[in-house]
Amino acid sequence: MASGVSGPAHYTTVAREIAELGYDVVLFDGNLMLGTHGDGVKTLILQAQQMPHALPGKVALVGFSVGGGMYFYFASQWADLVAGEVLWYPMNNFIHDVPGFASRLNVPLLVFAGAKDHFRDGCCLADLDSRLAAASVLAGKKFKLVVYPDAEHDFVYGGDHYNAKDYSDAFKQTADMLKVYLSE
Repeated sequence: MASGVSGPAHYTTVAREIAELGYDVVLFDGNLMLGTHGDGVKTLILQAQQMPHALPGKVALVGFSVGGGMYFYFASQWADLVAGEVLWYPMNNFIHDVPGFASRLNVPLLVFAGAKDHFRDGCCLADLDSRLAAASVLAGKKFKLVVYPDAEHDFVYGGDHYNAKDYSDAFKQTADMLKVYLSE
């Protein structure tokens, strides 16, 4: 699991809730992946695979905002390491080549976006997620997008724009998708 810019402490509740589903969760600071051109993402995945309770095989990734954006762009290409990703309001404003992104996508994605998300001048826009999803599906890739009409950025439990209804739905879909990703 990778945090947003607010850091790992902001995501301990959702990490704990995912762990209560029976998963070993390793929560990393998503800020550490910025500017590493994917090397930071790969390093953290490899570290998670070496944790004392880690099972052999691929990991499922859950990312928020900046951490979600780094997973979105880089880890989505690594089918040898990643079974699937669940991304909550991922940073996407650095993805300019929509068809290129879609052509490189090798990992199933579930993405949650808030239609009212205008964080940091549009770092994580649902409109761009929609274009990325459409191009990916057109390219035959697995990309499910859920846009919550009333949600803003950081609608996670404890977030600045916590939205109980949307959080509950996104968490249930996260739990369901983790079962799918980790049973394949």
